[in-house]
Amino acid sequence: MAGLLGATLLAACSEREAILPGERLGIREVLQTRGADEAAPANTARAINLPGQVANTSWPQSPVSPFVRTDHAALASGLSPLWSVNIGQGDRRRHKLNTDPVASGGRIFTLDSANQVTAVSSSGQVLWTRDLTPLRDDNSQAQGGGFAAADGRLYVASGFGTLSAMDAATGAEIWTQRLDSTATGAPTYRDGVVYLTSGDNLAWAIEAQDGRIRWQIDGVADINNVAGAPAPAVDDQRVVFAYGNGTLQAAFRQGGLRLWNADIAGGREGSAIALIDDVTGDPLIAGNTVFAGNFSGRTVAFDKASGERLWTAKQGALGPMWPAGDSVFLVSDRNQLVRLDATTGSQIWAVDLPGYVRRSNPQKQRDRTHANLGPILAGGRLIVASTDGQIRSFDPVSGALVGSTAIDGGATTRPIVAGGVLYVVAGNGQLHAFR
Repeated sequence: MAGLLGATLLAACSEREAILPGERLGIREVLQTRGADEAAPANTARAINLPGQVANTSWPQSPVSPFVRTDHAALASGLSPLWSVNIGQGDRRRHKLNTDPVASGGRIFTLDSANQVTAVSSSGQVLWTRDLTPLRDDNSQAQGGGFAAADGRLYVASGFGTLSAMDAATGAEIWTQRLDSTATGAPTYRDGVVYLTSGDNLAWAIEAQDGRIRWQIDGVADINNVAGAPAPAVDDQRVVFAYGNGTLQAAFRQGGLRLWNADIAGGREGSAIALIDDVTGDPLIAGNTVFAGNFSGRTVAFDKASGERLWTAKQGALGPMWPAGDSVFLVSDRNQLVRLDATTGSQIWAVDLPGYVRRSNPQKQRDRTHANLGPILAGGRLIVASTDGQIRSFDPVSGALVGSTAIDGGATTRPIVAGGVLYVVAGNGQLHAFR
């Protein structure tokens, strides 16, 4: 029996495996290159009519709303370090410094990774600090937040689920409103009302005078989110919120009556990030259009009045976009700086930014990627700050790299410009100023 079994096995081993004819393709490669989704058009150096440079003195909140956005800030052609100052705890393994600074009244306001607010003068002097950690909590239990400055006050949202109003000159607390869940995104202030999103599914309108709730809208909860919530975009009549399930919602500013809902549908095939449907390209109002993007490969333009979808681009947006002339600029989910036609959504050019970093010893260290923060338009160029330790400037016409400035510790927030000075916070807890 043993001999018969051995002979049978030998006979089976001697049979050659039938190899089917045809081209061999990996499963992942097929998914990532299927159809027009991945067809990259050639870059084009198309002329653009940029708005004139403005010598703005403040950058008081997120630039997603047209009434507060400086479309083209004045800035020198070459950046030189002016000063740097410590603003608290920098990046830690479990706590990241990811709150964009704002500038108002000659002060720059920052939030470190331990929930400490710091006010710094335009000459680099620390004016005051304030810890947002509630008395019965520890500063390691939450992170993130956002700022809006107006009328001598600083409105601060925190990961502890609070919105606070502070005296911008002293840091003294004026009022604090407790929300139902975390408030890790930036608020938007206009005409005595503060708008923000908490928990990626609750929209709030809060009276700036005393912190009372004017109205509230419930969105749809979702777990496939990234840290932080988009800042609401506000115009004369409406406010546009974004929720973690990929939904945009427009409402009347005064009473909260809902106008329309719209979804950012779709994702990048063959990629795990397609499972994350959070809105990371904050809704941005420019003219009669609302632009927004998700984490997984889609940017959409909606009609501001009706919410009708105008076009969809197969590029994700990892942060607020920047409109200029006939174009809209964004940092994509592929770590590229991209210029899209604002009317059609077609790609004009895309240039690579620092991205995936392969470790020398993957058995002991995980691979990582660099974050690219921006863009903003200032001094005739697009500016992107990166965690690799460089602030890069690009030509809006062609996307060509026209300058690069080193930043010690690597940038961890988007840059802002006020008074002809560029401010950005680094991962080592330093606020840097460049002129």
